[in-house]
Amino acid sequence: MEPILKARGLVKRYGKVTAIDQADFDLMPGEILAVIGDNGAGKSSMIKAVSGAVVPDAGKIWLEGREINFRSPIDAREAGIETVYQQLAMSPALSIADNMFMGRELRKPGVRGSLLRQLDKPAMQAFARQKLNDLGLSTIQNINQAVESLSGGQRQGVAVARAAAFGSKVVILDEPTAALGVKESRKVLELIQDVRARGIPIILISHNMPHVFEIADRIHVHRLGKRLCVIDPKDYTMSDAVAFMTGAIEAPKAA
Repeated sequence: MEPILKARGLVKRYGKVTAIDQADFDLMPGEILAVIGDNGAGKSSMIKAVSGAVVPDAGKIWLEGREINFRSPIDAREAGIETVYQQLAMSPALSIADNMFMGRELRKPGVRGSLLRQLDKPAMQAFARQKLNDLGLSTIQNINQAVESLSGGQRQGVAVARAAAFGSKVVILDEPTAALGVKESRKVLELIQDVRARGIPIILISHNMPHVFEIADRIHVHRLGKRLCVIDPKDYTMSDAVAFMTGAIEAPKAA
């Protein structure tokens, strides 16, 4: 099976610092791929390269077998790759519907939309409601309430729903449960599995080993700016994964 998203030989330098050092990457169709690595291992830089936030100095990236050269996150979004960053990138004062459509608002049909630039609020609200319902976020009653009135888990849920709604090819989640309690983390993990069940492959960047081992199909271990190995969570323990990350024990050869 061919990867849906593939990278070979990625390099990114910041002055004398090499953040990505000949890194390879493979995301298979329909899987949850966890990316783990120590702080400073370069995993975030690599993910930013495949999501258009960073332009690599060298290397190639392919999406569905076609070579891509993203110059910005907008390029990646237009290609069907959505990223939910740890900071969520939401406007707290705006409504849930407005946040879901930020940067891609729907205009009213005809002259009112094209000439007067009027937004089609009912269509956006109906779409947002449907997407939240699809992912079981029915506890959010009012689609017009401000995002700042939501709990941390609900905000993360809206961000994941937005990514799933528009990420037709790949969804990337950066530490989605980092600031959440146990109950809210559980809901977000269920959301992630719901998105995968709809056939969208997911890249999950996380430091939370229990979460990684619970939901990931494969685990990409990143060390010193490159892919060290890819392991099956059924074949290794959390202690093994941490030891590979830190260099305490030698990683398996087969990537």
